[in-house]
Formats: sequence, C-alpha cells, structure tokens
Amino acid sequence: MHDKQDESVMHLIEEFLTARATRKPSPHTLEAYRRDLRTVAALAAETHTPPLPLGTLSISALSPRVMRTAFARFAAPRASASVHRAWSSWNSFFTFLVAEGTVAGNPMPAVGRPRAPLPQPKPLRGDDTPEELLAAVAREDGRQRDPWPERDVAVLALALCAGLRLSELLALRVSSLAGRAGERRVEVAGKGGRPRVVPVEPELDRVLESYLDSRVRRFGSRSVRPDAVFLVDRRGEPLRRGGLQYLVESCYRRAGIGDRVPRGARLHALRHTFATRLAEDGAGAAEIMRLLGHASLASSQTYIEVTAGQQRAAVRSNRTHRVLSGLLGAGQES
Repeated sequence: MHDKQDESVMHLIEEFLTARATRKPSPHTLEAYRRDLRTVAALAAETHTPPLPLGTLSISALSPRVMRTAFARFAAPRASASVHRAWSSWNSFFTFLVAEGTVAGNPMPAVGRPRAPLPQPKPLRGDDTPEELLAAVAREDGRQRDPWPERDVAVLALALCAGLRLSELLALRVSSLAGRAGERRVEVAGKGGRPRVVPVEPELDRVLESYLDSRVRRFGSRSVRPDAVFLVDRRGEPLRRGGLQYLVESCYRRAGIGDRVPRGARLHALRHTFATRLAEDGAGAAEIMRLLGHASLASSQTYIEVTAGQQRAAVRSNRTHRVLSGLLGAGQES
C-alpha cells in the first residue's frame, strides 16, 4: 500500500469516476461527482502550509484534519444539501480507495456533515392543471412547423400517469411497453440501476399505441422495432435530454400554464403530480415508493405528509369552526 500513498488525488479521482461509469449513471451525476471532488480537493491543497498546486496534491496529504478544514471552507457559502452531497461523494471516493488498497482507511467519518433535508414535492399548481395541459397539447397547433401531438401527449402522459423521471423516459425502448391488452406495464430502468414495473391503465395504453401508430406513419414500421428507442424527435432520431426538456417547456407554453409550474421542477413537476395524486387518493408510502422507484420510504412519506397538511388546511378553512368558537365563547360568558 505504501507505494500508492504518493499517487495524485486528481489521477485517483479520474480512476474512481471510470469505475463509477460502469454503473451507468447519468452524465449529470458523473459531472456532479467530479465537481464535488475537485472543488474540495482544491480547498485541501490550499489548506497546506505552504499551499500546494492541485496537480501535486497526493492522497497521503488528505488526513482527517485536512479534510475537516477543507469541508468547513466548502460548507461556509453553501446550502446544507450541497454539503451533504459533496460529503457523500468523498465518502464513496474513499470507500473505493480502501477497496483498491490505495489507503488504509476512510477519514470521512471524522468529518461532520449536515443532515440532508428531504426535498419537498413540487407538483403542478391547480386542481385541473394536468387535464388542461393534456387537452391543450392534444390539439394540433397551426403555429408549429411540424406538429406531433401524439408524441407530445405520450411524453406528458408517461410522466403524469406513470411517474417517470427524465432519464427513465430517455432510456425507454419500444419493448419496454410489455404485456397483453388489459395487463400492460412499462418496464423502467430506474435510478441507480434499480428496475421497476409500473402498471399501464387502458387509457394510457391507448395514448402510447396512438403515438407508435403515428410514428409508423411518419417513419415506417422499422422505426418501432422492439429494440428501438421509444421517444424520438421529429426526424426519427432518439430524443435527447435537451430536446425532451425543450419539448416539455413548449407544452407548458402552448397550454398557457407556465405560471403554475414550480420553479426548478419542469418535467419533474409531472412526476411529483403523479405521486401527490396517489397520496391524495389514499395510496400508502410503500405503494408510492414502489411505483416511483424511491430508494427509501422517507422520500415517499413526504407526499403523504404534504397531502395531510393540505387536508388539514382545507378542514381549517371551514367557516363552521368560527361558529363553534363563538358558541364556546358564549357558553363561557354565561
């Protein structure tokens, strides 16, 4: 192990990222790892006396004391969630190095970290907003150069009725829609490589079949072979991240509901709407966890808690309570 103590931190970071790439994370996830690791490493290099150039920082220099100091500087201008994510990135990095025999132990348990706040659901605002959105997008818009309402509705419906993430939508194949009529399901390659199956009700099934039929008319039957990408652009090429985000944004604009979409939750607002409606209709946290592919029950529980809070607020708004309050006051006066 001693011959590895002087290896460059930057070199080892790239080795770690190469190893992580075999798990097929999204490019966004890999870039977040790289950014967190490089940023804290730079702060660790500056901590030394005298400060070291980042390229010469060796792994042996990253003692628990150095890491605590670097993280304290990293945390000062950042939110707790960002610090928690960076701590997790470094913990994974050192766990990898221990497994590789590069270092004897992981110093991260000696580095404090904030509790990560659970993200709050951000569904579309307005009781009928999902229905308004779908109805508007289903209508052909003469202002579009090449309208394809069947495809656009299919994208929205998969997020609203199956709760798929952006990365999951992009990973779908035609064969992902499986099962016979009445027992349809969509097989999803979930976050972290966790597969799941989401039931497809007949209404959603018809929307998806309509999209595939329209695709055959546009590009021919070979375009819907089982191994073909499920979502394509107007040229028949696989839809990519930027194209899918733009598609959803344009759907919001066409429906005129941009002011009802929570900031920072564009496509994800559709998934949150799916989960929130499940909770409102009585689904438990375990069912929501399975359908959304959450790693922990706590993530799913937030939808239950938010819904319960909304229900209590609705009950509290009942003006009969003011009458009860008046009656109680009158009784006490007498």
